[in-house]
Amino acid sequence: MSSDQRQVGFGGIWLPEGEDPRHQDQQAVGELATYRDYLRHYRLTLELKCEGLGPEDLVKQSVPPSDLSLLGLIRHMARVEHSWFQRVLKENLELPRFDADDPTGGFHKVEPTQESVDEAFASWREQVAAADEWLDSIDDSVLGETRDVGRGDEPTSIRDILVHMIEEYARHAGHADLLREVIDGRTGQ
Repeated sequence: MSSDQRQVGFGGIWLPEGEDPRHQDQQAVGELATYRDYLRHYRLTLELKCEGLGPEDLVKQSVPPSDLSLLGLIRHMARVEHSWFQRVLKENLELPRFDADDPTGGFHKVEPTQESVDEAFASWREQVAAADEWLDSIDDSVLGETRDVGRGDEPTSIRDILVHMIEEYARHAGHADLLREVIDGRTGQ
């Protein structure tokens, strides 16, 4: 695709002004609400970067031999959500990890089928819903509490884990930007 044919969204943004579901009219109030707002924003960003693509595009790898693909990111984030929320934050370290046999974190063996796409998105949305349910049950007063992360490290505060989740999504949203641009030239926030 030549530079004069590049799709740059709507004036350099991903969606038309006023139609971006990531932007809200009200500002988050409180520490937990702020973390949740950032999580919501980056979760939506990842989903938007996949929007309108079929299985063949969703599994396109970035730069071989890397396994990185948009569908791989969705699978990876389902695994990350499960590990941090269901295992660590809910203190259920005995739960088996998602795709424990895949050392790539969900990026390996991504199939270009609608069934694979549906399964990955369903799993990710299920994990996001379970995480949000847990987040609904807490308030700012518990953010300093710690959790064992299961690696023999010092316990980590709930606050630090939530910031890590935001960082994880933000990093992968950047990957998704580049992957989407390779697929159809679409750029933007």
